[in-house]
Amino acid sequence: MASFSVDRVAGVLLGQAAGDALGAGYEFTTPPPDTPIRMKGGGAFGWEPGEWTDDTQMAICIAESAATGRLDAVEVARRFLHWYAGHPRDVGSQTSAALGGAASPENLADSARRHHQRNPGAAGNGSLMRTGPVALAFLGDADGIAGAAREISDLTHAHPDCGDACVLWCLAIDRAVRDGGFELAGGLEWLPAERRDRWANLIRQAEAEPPSGFKPNGYVVTALQGAWSAVRHTPVPEDAPCRHLADTLVAAVRIGDDTDTVAAIAGALLGARWGASTVPEEWRALIHGWPGYQADDLIRLALAAAHLDTGAQHG
Repeated sequence: MASFSVDRVAGVLLGQAAGDALGAGYEFTTPPPDTPIRMKGGGAFGWEPGEWTDDTQMAICIAESAATGRLDAVEVARRFLHWYAGHPRDVGSQTSAALGGAASPENLADSARRHHQRNPGAAGNGSLMRTGPVALAFLGDADGIAGAAREISDLTHAHPDCGDACVLWCLAIDRAVRDGGFELAGGLEWLPAERRDRWANLIRQAEAEPPSGFKPNGYVVTALQGAWSAVRHTPVPEDAPCRHLADTLVAAVRIGDDTDTVAAIAGALLGARWGASTVPEEWRALIHGWPGYQADDLIRLALAAAHLDTGAQHG
């Protein structure tokens, strides 16, 4: 197989978890401008300092499925349902409706479609927040990434906006891992033709407007825009470009509202670009969560999800 950067692959899950844990203590608030942003825990669900939330918990379900050798939607559905049966502290309403209405893993996508039929405008950010590991399972295969991103999104979120956002973000993660750059509009050709112009305009809006404008961000579109705006509007320090990851995650949290999710979304892409080694050590020492993992476990899982062999290049 092709050789990929171990550090960047590892950064997808660790970057996501860092953003998730950083934002967890500020969820449903807007931090005052003069308040330092730190991994303080607490928040609406009483998280421990450094503890990730349902965003990363569900991403782990996807990554663990990919690590078996093949990312299979029914297997991901089984893992989601097993996670849900454990009564997680926080579950998004759209995710809960789909999982709670599924009789079996094979039935989960049907449950999501039924919920969408009853609530056609519902397009939450709950599938985008977990989507990063899909890119790891198909690195270098844009068609595979696009198909799997939509299929895994559809397990709980049947609205086309949710699938489109996951396709765009996963393709951006793939390019960041392989090429070391940030690029979102390049994924437009993998969307249905009739929706490309709308998404091109939404991406341009995120690139033109500051992150603070993208809230409330429980909607998948504003969540993606907020994360992308934070990435694009946070300067890359000339003396230490690696600080861009931490600086951007702080900027994502400062947007307010669904702080853990917007920062988790941004973190997966930032980690793909800058690598796990750029997550500040004080954050890395705190990061932990369901199912009893710590930072090093996420790194091992990300590499397994990407099926990296010993020939993979570090750096």
